[in-house]
Amino acid sequence: MILPIAALVFLSVFCLLVAAGFSLIERHSSPKTELKRRLQRMARQKGSEVPEELRVALYSWASRAERFLARSPFTRNLATKLDHAGIKSGAVAFVALTASAALALAVLAVTASGMLLLGMLAAATAVLLAALLLKIRTQRRNARFTEHFPDALSIISRSLRAGHSFTSAVQLVGQEIPAPVGPLFQSAYDQQQLGLRITDALAGMNQKIDSLDMRFFTTAVSINSDVGGNLSDTLDKLALTIRDRLRIRRQVQVYTAQGRMSGYVLGALPVLVFAMFSVMNPQYESALLKEPLGRYVLLFAALMQVTGLLIIARIIRIRI
Repeated sequence: MILPIAALVFLSVFCLLVAAGFSLIERHSSPKTELKRRLQRMARQKGSEVPEELRVALYSWASRAERFLARSPFTRNLATKLDHAGIKSGAVAFVALTASAALALAVLAVTASGMLLLGMLAAATAVLLAALLLKIRTQRRNARFTEHFPDALSIISRSLRAGHSFTSAVQLVGQEIPAPVGPLFQSAYDQQQLGLRITDALAGMNQKIDSLDMRFFTTAVSINSDVGGNLSDTLDKLALTIRDRLRIRRQVQVYTAQGRMSGYVLGALPVLVFAMFSVMNPQYESALLKEPLGRYVLLFAALMQVTGLLIIARIIRIRI
């Protein structure tokens, strides 16, 4: 009788909080809010040429929640991380959804088990999963960017050799290269059309993607704009370097495939064995599920299992 009630409470709280979270996302995805967010981000940048009166006005537009998140040491850079991950929702909406999921899981855990500690662990798990999701989205977006970025550099280099201007080459990249490279260059071209220097527009892309290759590119363009030189050759060499690094990275993935498979097997084997014994002989593991000490043992085992997986992932991770 307890489990149906717990499930009903969980679904009710979860649906209510998700509805509130999606309402925040809808409000924060409007064009007006997006423009305000960009202006506030520009005002927060160090060294930006924003007048002090405009800076104060931009900060006054921010809601109390946005000002609190900007001052908090844990969420100060959350807006930048969301940009790196390609998530369109604002920091307030992301925090609201994460808090909703954490509260819903905590209510479910406390209702089902009656243990406050388990509810706190469930809430912490929701927060960690949100941070992990953000990190995975960022890594995947960076990987897609690195895959297509050499093609963008080659297009710019060939366009310059053909006699086209640099801005038209940037526009061509925005039209021909898929996301996330194409939209970034298209945004830089649109900013240049509105009066911003092309070098400043390209430098602004470093705030939207966490890529060392992009910083190399914007630095090369800035130096070429100041002192001149053969930009097409520089971009060809940069594209060749990125392609060589991608080739070496694929070779490393082949060499570490056995270690990754070992991690997958060691991570899935205890869970599968526990599920198999629970189905074949439910009484065999009843003490672990019914006794408080057994639950603590399971929590400790899960913690040690996650620690082992993190150690294996650390061993096989080779930065290139």
